[in-house]
Amino acid sequence: MEKIWLIIQREYLTRVRKKSFIVVSLLAPLLLAGATLGIAKLNMPSSADEVAVYDGSGLNVLARLAGTDELRFVPAVGASPAAATAAFKKAKPKQAALLVFPAGFSLDTNDGVQLLADGNVSLNRQSNIRKAVNKAVSELKLTRSGLNRQTIDNLRADVELSAVDLSQLGGRKNNVAATTGTAYLLSIMVYMFIFIYGVQVMRGVAEEKSNRIMEVMMSSVKPFQLMMGKILGIAAVVLTQFAIWMMLSYTITTVVAPLLMSTPKADVKTSVAAATTSSDASVAASAPDAPMSKAPQPGGPVNLWSMFEGLPIGSIIGGFLFFFLGGYLLYSSMFAAIGAAVDDQTDAQQFMFPVTIPLILSYIVSINVIINGDPNGPLAFWLSMIPFTSPIAMVMRLPFGVPLWQLLLSGVLLVVGFIFTTWLAGRIYRVGVLMYGKKVNYRELSRWMFYKG
Repeated sequence: MEKIWLIIQREYLTRVRKKSFIVVSLLAPLLLAGATLGIAKLNMPSSADEVAVYDGSGLNVLARLAGTDELRFVPAVGASPAAATAAFKKAKPKQAALLVFPAGFSLDTNDGVQLLADGNVSLNRQSNIRKAVNKAVSELKLTRSGLNRQTIDNLRADVELSAVDLSQLGGRKNNVAATTGTAYLLSIMVYMFIFIYGVQVMRGVAEEKSNRIMEVMMSSVKPFQLMMGKILGIAAVVLTQFAIWMMLSYTITTVVAPLLMSTPKADVKTSVAAATTSSDASVAASAPDAPMSKAPQPGGPVNLWSMFEGLPIGSIIGGFLFFFLGGYLLYSSMFAAIGAAVDDQTDAQQFMFPVTIPLILSYIVSINVIINGDPNGPLAFWLSMIPFTSPIAMVMRLPFGVPLWQLLLSGVLLVVGFIFTTWLAGRIYRVGVLMYGKKVNYRELSRWMFYKG
């Protein structure tokens, strides 16, 4: 163990002292978060889009148009569609669109409504305006049928379904969006990092072999000790990088993001007063029971961590770390054997594909079976039990809630699988690490597994 510990220290200190490690550990999450927050900030409107409405139908449609966080409807300036269009073009600040209800508009035909704008109107904006118009016209039709606003509101149904997971102690609220998003994120992290750091192990072994450093090191340590020290040393680098990223992520999401993503409070009274003092304020006065379109209510600071409320955070974090490390150790032992068996990187490709097939298939199948299917079904169960697929399948199941006995059984099988693959890889490693100038095939590798000496 003392020699393995020395190798772990060497591998760890050699990598964490590199400038590339410092840059990736510190700048990568900052750049990613900065780009994400920057795009979100630029895409977030500073205020609701203002849509001018010319209502020549005499039905007082404007009073029924309900504003949202994205839209605010105001009376158009002008006594005719042509005058309203001219005023719209000259409006300062620029309005998003002009909605025209012509004189011939009827609740029976619903034809002739135009949406005018300088340039194309985005699909999202068209959809929001169409929803508001359809809702307003529907209310007018109901009112014409003899139903007042109170009756209409009572007829509407807006049922909120609160899904509760009864398998959890005390019942756990099931947030589908947060659960699915967390499953995607965790599985992608495991998939990427097993590949990235597993290939680092393979390249490190191959480089030391090609530089004949192995011949010196093998004079004082056994091949198995060298392989284990290299794998565990890089695992310590992975955990260090994870810790740095988690601290930076927590700081960004709890301090920086709420400040950048918070929206200023809108002065509702001012916006409504500005709308009602325009030339068509009489339109709103004719229907006192229908309130004027309002500007969006203020959105407070955004708390990104609040979306994870109700998830089993403790079991997710603990299970993620265990299965990530178990999967890394299992695959890294095989990557180390590949690095010891080949003389250059091009020869490594033929051996990498069979090793990575279970990892790739487990990711693809788990998405369809666990996230889009039944996370507790028989196929999901067996995927999370097989050591070669459990690092991704079980991590993907964690946000949905996994019985404790399945977690323990999967963990034991993963440890057993890691021990077996490490022993098997060690048999290849001890022969291949000092083998030079020979093209290796699968038959030759099978011989090395049972080679005595």
